[in-house]
Amino acid sequence: MTSSPTSDEELVRRALELAAAAPRTGDVPIGAVVVDADGRELAAACNGREALSDPTAHAEILALRAAAAVLGGWRLEGCTLAVTVEPCTMCAGALGLARVERVVFGAWEPKTGAAGSLWDVLRDRRLTHRPEVVGGVLAAECAALMESFFAAHR
Repeated sequence: MTSSPTSDEELVRRALELAAAAPRTGDVPIGAVVVDADGRELAAACNGREALSDPTAHAEILALRAAAAVLGGWRLEGCTLAVTVEPCTMCAGALGLARVERVVFGAWEPKTGAAGSLWDVLRDRRLTHRPEVVGGVLAAECAALMESFFAAHR
């Protein structure tokens, strides 16, 4: 898949659609989608920590698991994962270990972000795999979804 603003925006828009389903189960509205090198959607998920009673059920982790199942292996080389919010350290670590080629995200997360905000796990030179990172795609829309969710829960 080529890196173009239009395709990255389309991926984040798809992730936003997925994120909208999360609050139905009390989950934070974060969505993620994995596409292969040809742009074919392999997997999509929203946060499921509350729904699944699983602290690791972040949208990125669920999408990675599903994509690996589709491909029949854990290596997601050539794949892009797009997510509405900057990945945390757990998700960033999993993205690197899965050998994802590109990570595209919407809103920056200064409290827990591990793709350039608080930490930069994905581009740490000490690691053997460092995916391309594109942040801030449709950032205002992604941030607004989070802000409205948390405003309603305060």
